[in-house]
Amino acid sequence: MKNTLRVLLLAAAPGLLAPAGAALAQTTTPATLSPAGRPALAGQAAIGGLMPLSLQQAVDYAVKNKPTLLATRLGEQTARARVGEIKSAGFPQVNVAANLADNFKLQQSLVSFPVQQTVLTSSDVNAATAGERQVLTTQSLALPPQPFAFGLQYAGNAAASVSQLLFDGSYLIGLKAAKVYESLAQKQTQQAEIEVVEQVSKAYYSTLVARERLQLLARNVQRLDTVLYQTDAVFKAGFAEKLDVDRLRVQRNNLVVEQQKAQRLTELSVALLKFQMGLPQEQQVELTDALDAAVIDAGALRQRLGVGSATTGGGVSGLGAVPTVPAPAGVSPEQSRQDQQAAFSGGRTGQSAAAFNYNNRIEFSTLETQQALAGLDLANRRAGAYPRLLATAAYGFSGSSNRFGELFAFRGPDSRNSAGFANQNWFGFGNVGLSLQVPVFDGFRRRYQVQQARIAQQTVERGFETLRQSIDLQDAQSRASLVNALDVLDNQKENLALAADVARVSRIKFQEGVGSNLEVVSAETELRAAQTNYYGAIYDVLVAKVDRDKATGELYNKATK
Repeated sequence: MKNTLRVLLLAAAPGLLAPAGAALAQTTTPATLSPAGRPALAGQAAIGGLMPLSLQQAVDYAVKNKPTLLATRLGEQTARARVGEIKSAGFPQVNVAANLADNFKLQQSLVSFPVQQTVLTSSDVNAATAGERQVLTTQSLALPPQPFAFGLQYAGNAAASVSQLLFDGSYLIGLKAAKVYESLAQKQTQQAEIEVVEQVSKAYYSTLVARERLQLLARNVQRLDTVLYQTDAVFKAGFAEKLDVDRLRVQRNNLVVEQQKAQRLTELSVALLKFQMGLPQEQQVELTDALDAAVIDAGALRQRLGVGSATTGGGVSGLGAVPTVPAPAGVSPEQSRQDQQAAFSGGRTGQSAAAFNYNNRIEFSTLETQQALAGLDLANRRAGAYPRLLATAAYGFSGSSNRFGELFAFRGPDSRNSAGFANQNWFGFGNVGLSLQVPVFDGFRRRYQVQQARIAQQTVERGFETLRQSIDLQDAQSRASLVNALDVLDNQKENLALAADVARVSRIKFQEGVGSNLEVVSAETELRAAQTNYYGAIYDVLVAKVDRDKATGELYNKATK
């Protein structure tokens, strides 16, 4: 029992401070949109059928079916079983044992005992003949120790013993550690669930963006086919050069190849999503969420972050003044201005820093549980100096015989042989008692064990400051990344609108005969680049939002509510 808590601590140590899983690689791949109103399949799907899949359904399915999570939950069940093992030491311990032995050579022991010899003299005989009463004398004979064998050739016994722990300091501490250890296993499972939610969310967003880009490429091919048809007609009428038609055909061929590549990347994106969910690859899925619904309100998000838009400056030198926002109640204008400046630079404001709760991060809560276990382990080592008290009881039977068959006759105290003599061969025995074990000196082993436990506890305590700094850094990085992604999205959205307008005007000018074909090709190329950048920026914002929610400890709650 004294080593129980150490076993718990060593079993719980791996993975407590493990860093979060690597971020999912950005994959610009597409998929298909399902009609609205399809029935939801929560947590299961029939292989071969079409499975409608929203982001919430994908997360729920992954949390219930991801193989790595299932393995983690098995570890949680193992923790509960180990807790039961610890508690079982406080229940009565009952044992039944039976033994059978053939003493083919009985052990002998030397026994020394005095032998008295009666002395009969002639005078004693004469006196007795004369009718006198005579008391005979005795004398001791000096004999060497004689060997004697105790027992018979065949022997057996059966007994039942019971022991009950009355006091053990290590056991009492182990009971406290049991609940802490079970809580630790649950937190490790929750940490694994957060990783799965992050991976599935990023894979789902990647598939949404890829799907929209594939549909956009299809529209671009259709639009280019229209321009190519019109240009070919003008060429046949003699009002355009063959070079104009060839340029458009080259551009169309390149666009078709790009569309084919996007289609293959779409399939890979869906396969990645299935993998992150733990869904069989042969299961057909149909995404039900639209990208428009997934894209969050950038303005509301900026307001929550306390930053301005890229067009109003964002606090960057050379882009205009810092935008003014209403200061919270009880906050001075100067403090509000400092908070805005810190927010624009990617840091956490004074207000948000004060409100930030490290316990929202499962890593911090897990480290607190590990600290509690380390403290209990130290107390367990010190409790090794306490005495251990047990109550014991035993009852059984033992028997012996010179012949094997007679050993199982089981003759009791009322048994008699043919001559009327008792011939009992099995005898009962029983005892009750207390067992007190007092450790006196163990060669300073416990002293060094206490030192090791104390150092382990101090090591865990040193980890708190490192973890706080790591969480602060992740918070600042995720905030800065999200703000930067929002700025890029605003710029790319404006660039897309400008590129679309330039392409529209270029096509009109070409159709009216006042523009060149080369101008149309160049405008279409820039439009496609702007489209690609825009959807890439959308994906960056979605991924940055997931990272931000994870850094603040809100990802799991938002994904599972």
